[in-house]
Amino acid sequence: MNRWKPLIVLGTAQFLMVLDASVMNVSISQLVADFHTEVTTIQAVITLYTLVMAAFMLTGGKIGDMIGRRRVFVIGLIVYGIGSGLTALAPTVGVLALGWSVIEGLGAALVLPALAALAAGSYRGRERAVAYGVIGGLAGAGIAVGPLLGGWVTTYLTWRLVFAGEVLLVVAILAVMRWIPPQPAPADRPALDVLGAALSAAGLALVVLAVLQSGSWGWVQPRNPPFTVLGFAPTLFAVGLGAAVLYLFCVHERHRERRGGTPLVSLDLFGNRPLRSGLVTLFNQNTVLLGLFFVIPLYLQVVQGLDAFQTGLRLLPVSATMLATSMCGSLLLRFASARTIVRIGLLVLLAATLWLITAIGPQLEGGAFAGSMALLGIGLGLLASQLGNTVQSSVRTEERSEAGGLQYTAQNLGSSLGTALIGALLIGALAASVTAKIESDPRVSAAVAQEVGTHVSAGISFVPADQVSAALAARSDVPPQEAAALVEHYRDAQIQGLKSAVLACTVITGGALLFTRHLPAERAAPRPPE
Repeated sequence: MNRWKPLIVLGTAQFLMVLDASVMNVSISQLVADFHTEVTTIQAVITLYTLVMAAFMLTGGKIGDMIGRRRVFVIGLIVYGIGSGLTALAPTVGVLALGWSVIEGLGAALVLPALAALAAGSYRGRERAVAYGVIGGLAGAGIAVGPLLGGWVTTYLTWRLVFAGEVLLVVAILAVMRWIPPQPAPADRPALDVLGAALSAAGLALVVLAVLQSGSWGWVQPRNPPFTVLGFAPTLFAVGLGAAVLYLFCVHERHRERRGGTPLVSLDLFGNRPLRSGLVTLFNQNTVLLGLFFVIPLYLQVVQGLDAFQTGLRLLPVSATMLATSMCGSLLLRFASARTIVRIGLLVLLAATLWLITAIGPQLEGGAFAGSMALLGIGLGLLASQLGNTVQSSVRTEERSEAGGLQYTAQNLGSSLGTALIGALLIGALAASVTAKIESDPRVSAAVAQEVGTHVSAGISFVPADQVSAALAARSDVPPQEAAALVEHYRDAQIQGLKSAVLACTVITGGALLFTRHLPAERAAPRPPE
């Protein structure tokens, strides 16, 4: 039993890191009401949380190399607890973003790379596969418990209690840190690559910000951007600038390495094919997971009017099956290789998203919706059971912190882009569909259709159809029959927008299959070269 005590500490920390993200996703409507803001603002707060983690994960991994992984794990937990406390007390959405998105995000950026390295350092061979399967399962547990616990607390008490409870959980983890064995002191203390950290954070931030704002800025033709570039929307220019900054980051890292300095991350790691395949698959998995976990709760709450707890109940099938499947990861390695399990997981995920598209209607309910969500959880659980162990087992001992930083950078970059991109596609498809339907409807006059087109071009919001109906009823210049047609088209466009968002997840899942060729092909849990 003693040998599994470190896993209890590390698994609980992993559970904590994913809990509040799932709480936020089912509390969108309540947060909008509490802070008197819009859905897009809460979407930005959710995206910022994962973006901060993605942007600083490499830095967090390098700090672990500098001062010790166990120490940075403790420091990160303390920072995370401070952020949770501030979030629980947040009087405004700005303070919410500071406490949750920034401070908690920075704390997680310290904790997660250290967590991955500590797990790899505490276990070997099949025990390591078991450890990563349990950690993946507890991540699934956080996703499972988050919607239900957060939904119940949000609906009947207040979402703030979840974050207050996180502070207590942090204190409990710190109280049993003695269960983590002392780690070898770093042989040397490399200097932190501050310029590299700044370039990587800036490049990632620019790309994700552009994708997040694409729904309101437009991709090419400007909708409602703060400025234009040569008459075009700034979105693609911001993406290009972000890519250029990331290229400068790579050039700087190579130059620093040639001069004998310690880079933020050794780019030679990307020549490791199993590692590269694992990172790309992790990125795609989290893009799909967080994209779906943003748009589906949004639809359930905004369109169907469900409260946070009811939303959590609708998400229970995916949460429960993901938890159960991910916990079986180490057992599956007795029958198939990691590559085979991941490919099966992606195929199951592909089938689940296609089934989900057919199940989408005015009401997300019934056996088809529940079945597709349960199948979705199985696919995600198969991926979660293998990818963490694959990444860590593909590198040498001294590279584990860097690999952990890359692992969680890929996960959180996928999470932030998933929330931003899939959310933006939802809004973009909503705008395109409602415009097309209104322009082709003879019941709607040309003047009203033109006015709607102008409003949509300036930016459209994902709001309840009843709110649209009430706004039209207050206008004397829109006849009742035209108002009814507009509301009908808006409702249909919401369904089409959700289907388009899920279809994008299907395409991403299919693309992920192309990157699985170099995953480990042996059945036994791979051992890292020492």
